[in-house]
Amino acid sequence: MNSDGEASSLQMPQMTVGGILPGEANQSPGPAPLSVAEAVSNTDFYIGVGLAISSCFFIGSSFIIKKKALIRLSRYGEVRASAGGFGYLREWIWWAGLLTMGVGEAANFAAYAFAPASLVTPLGALSVIISAVMASRFLNEKLNLLGKIGCFLCILGSTIIVIHSPKEKEVEDLQLLFDMLLDPVFILYVICIIGSTVFVACFIAPRHGHTNVVVYIFLCSGIGSLTVMSCKALGLAIRQTLNNGGNVFLTWMPWFLILVTVTFIAIQMNYLNKALDIFNTSIVTPVYYVMFTTLVIAASAILFKEFTHMRFDDILGDVCGFLIVITAVFLLNAFRDIDISLNDVRGLMRPKMQRVSQFDEEVLVTSNSKERRLSYGSGDMFRKA
Repeated sequence: MNSDGEASSLQMPQMTVGGILPGEANQSPGPAPLSVAEAVSNTDFYIGVGLAISSCFFIGSSFIIKKKALIRLSRYGEVRASAGGFGYLREWIWWAGLLTMGVGEAANFAAYAFAPASLVTPLGALSVIISAVMASRFLNEKLNLLGKIGCFLCILGSTIIVIHSPKEKEVEDLQLLFDMLLDPVFILYVICIIGSTVFVACFIAPRHGHTNVVVYIFLCSGIGSLTVMSCKALGLAIRQTLNNGGNVFLTWMPWFLILVTVTFIAIQMNYLNKALDIFNTSIVTPVYYVMFTTLVIAASAILFKEFTHMRFDDILGDVCGFLIVITAVFLLNAFRDIDISLNDVRGLMRPKMQRVSQFDEEVLVTSNSKERRLSYGSGDMFRKA
């Protein structure tokens, strides 16, 4: 017989009925109720999705409204924006478009506070589709089949880049963000953007700005990436002040950020108006979305240092996304003047039918009869032909 310690260590297995313990037979198998934190998290998620989608409608429609204002000015004989004119500042339709874009950008900025950036940024591609549909409806702009494929590839490539891009970490202190802004790598990025922008604006844009959509869009996107960084810093200053972290507006940094933000937005809108004045909205919108998103991701990765923690699959995804984007931009620019539609592709897949008119038939018979006289007995070959 075993000792008491050994006896207590031995337990008889409990009998189950249908895999359910006797004590569990009366328990309800329903799902556990959500905690307050989980419910709030789900609510914030759907609020962020709603803000992101609504911002796409505002931003996509703002391109159409501003384009209508520029077309109206050209009919009045005003100096066009592409020629350096600023007559659109006196046009109320243009201001309505600017206000619409401001509402969309504000909604997009607020969406980042509720939903993850990996969800909000790809949803911005909906503005490309909205702008293309509204351009064909209200501006009578036609986009050929290759352009539509390019728009789809723009959305696909940009989404891949955003999904595999490094995620930025939260910065709660304005002083910490200021120290990050003084990082030598980020300062080098700012110098490269400003230097390339000045070079393109002074030497490339006067020669190729009217024939290549990438020129003016690069100027908008490069300055826009710096605008986003200054807006993030300004938003952090406002949030820190509202959370009783001290009135940071008593220092010089928030006012400097306001000055930088207003200046960059003015430059960005100037070149965006030039691009809209020259090229179709269906071309400007996807190219602007691709370049702006790419440069913003690059600036965020450099500023917040997340690129050092990227896995190999993320690096491979970024490379594939960039290749898709390059292909899409090439399709949008290289073949925009070619008149090709889905019916043309269907025609290539059908058997080719040759219709010979009576005049052509007479010419063909006459030429064949002459060839028979000169072929020295090779008439069977021409009859088969």
